[in-house]
Amino acid sequence: MFNMSKNPDILRIAIAQLNPVLGDIKGNLAKAREARADAARQGADLILFTELFISGYPPEDLVLKTAFIEACEKAAIE
Repeated sequence: MFNMSKNPDILRIAIAQLNPVLGDIKGNLAKAREARADAARQGADLILFTELFISGYPPEDLVLKTAFIEACEKAAIE
């Protein structure tokens, strides 16, 4: 996402203030991708999301399920 044609002394940071849905990993990932693309179009070099954006917050007992953790890890890699 970093654009080397810009001034290398300036880092443009976008902050994504979105509302993730608890447990909707695919939907939250889609929101993150859309926000990333929008931020890049506006010249951002880096985008920040809230903690646990992919899983939704608060995950409570979902973090005890191996399949949920694996799905979150897979989404983070994508």
